[in-house]
Amino acid sequence: MAGKIQSLTAEEREHLLPLLRNAQWVEVVGRDAIYKEFIFKDFNQAFGFMSRVALQAEKMDHHPEWFNVYNKVQITLSTHECGGLSQRDITLATFIDQASVF
Repeated sequence: MAGKIQSLTAEEREHLLPLLRNAQWVEVVGRDAIYKEFIFKDFNQAFGFMSRVALQAEKMDHHPEWFNVYNKVQITLSTHECGGLSQRDITLATFIDQASVF
């Protein structure tokens, strides 16, 4: 049985957030969340990316907030259970970045 999901500690943030910033994730103003926009060649490529992310998110039981129009996918990650960023968001962000490369 999993324990309560914890927010990132100050030390984890100091180490992990610069890595995410380097990968073009930005911190959401007024909210403990990260955001990134992805642009693909066309809708088919964007939808394939979303499908891969959806399958991984389901396995993790951690679902992104996202918005899609044609070839653009906007993703916000935050963990509702702890009201902010957790290791789950970092793990999913890393997977999302890998899945976005064609």
